[in-house]
Amino acid sequence: MFSATDHEWMSLALQQAEVGLYSTSPNPRVGCVIVKDNQMIGQGAHLKAGEAHAEVMALRDAQNKHPEKIPGATAYVTLEPCSHFGRTPPCADALINAGIQRVVAAMQDPNPEVAGNGLARLTAAGITVENGLMEAQAQALNAGFISRMLHNKPFVRLKIAASLDGRTALANGESKWITNEYARADVHHWRARSCAILTGIGTVVADNPQMNVRNVNTNRQPLRVVVDSQLQTPIDANILKDGNTVIAYANATAERKAALEQSGAILLHLPNKSGQVCLPSLMTALATRGINELMVEAGQSLNGALIAANCVDELLLYYAPILMGSDAQGMLAIPTLGSMQDRIQLNIFDVRQFGSDIRIRANIKSPPTQK
Repeated sequence: MFSATDHEWMSLALQQAEVGLYSTSPNPRVGCVIVKDNQMIGQGAHLKAGEAHAEVMALRDAQNKHPEKIPGATAYVTLEPCSHFGRTPPCADALINAGIQRVVAAMQDPNPEVAGNGLARLTAAGITVENGLMEAQAQALNAGFISRMLHNKPFVRLKIAASLDGRTALANGESKWITNEYARADVHHWRARSCAILTGIGTVVADNPQMNVRNVNTNRQPLRVVVDSQLQTPIDANILKDGNTVIAYANATAERKAALEQSGAILLHLPNKSGQVCLPSLMTALATRGINELMVEAGQSLNGALIAANCVDELLLYYAPILMGSDAQGMLAIPTLGSMQDRIQLNIFDVRQFGSDIRIRANIKSPPTQK
């Protein structure tokens, strides 16, 4: 159905989409390339919510460079062109009005209310429409947007830095630094593409982290989210600076709530029956706020609770070539397994080395058995 040349142009469109990797939230990352007579005449990417979409950017580029070649051209776009008026007019109409003859899309829009409508609009206008070229790559680029549209939850990526014997901190809590500077730099790129970073009150008290992006070329800082059931976050905590923090809690006095709200924090009251924060409800609340990708950097208790609640989509594991011993803190506090049949099975799909450290990316094949 698709030629080798089609794959080459879509690859360039995907590269364009990656230009907006750190900036498009809560919108999807989309790239577009316009081709005529096997020559690229325009390219563009969606860079920020409220600004022009990728198709419009590519048409503008083509208009500046080769306006005479636009009629009859082919547009390669990584996501189905929109068909509705939002902050910007429909991209399907822009392609139709420009005289584009063929549109090749990597994937449909995952929003159930609009999926397929843009492609149908193009087809009705007499444009040749083909869909599904390099779909897996486009989906990987927008895993968070897809998760939010289809499941009303962010795509949750759990990051853990550990020794080879699976330890994340000494018994006294010391953990700086387990991994090397190259691995830590990689973490900041994952933070930069995330809409929010989640941690627990234990990490806030023990490490007083900033949980922000550093040494990455981006103007956007992710939302910081703290799971703090009893609302114990210190008023002077680093994570509260800059007024970009949400705290999920279950129980608190009026005084504590007032003090933290005065500091600029947004409080979400999400108790479960055990008096802790309801983690699935938190995921829904974050999706409602437009969070596509959520990165978790927490301790073993919250890590384990998120796994047990089936809230985690991907594990981002950094291993350093050191041993820390059985008394050191572990990676995941999960309930004791009574049988090997209860083990949580993973699918490893990427392994890379950063200096002497190793990074493993994995997703969960068999989720925890619900008791």
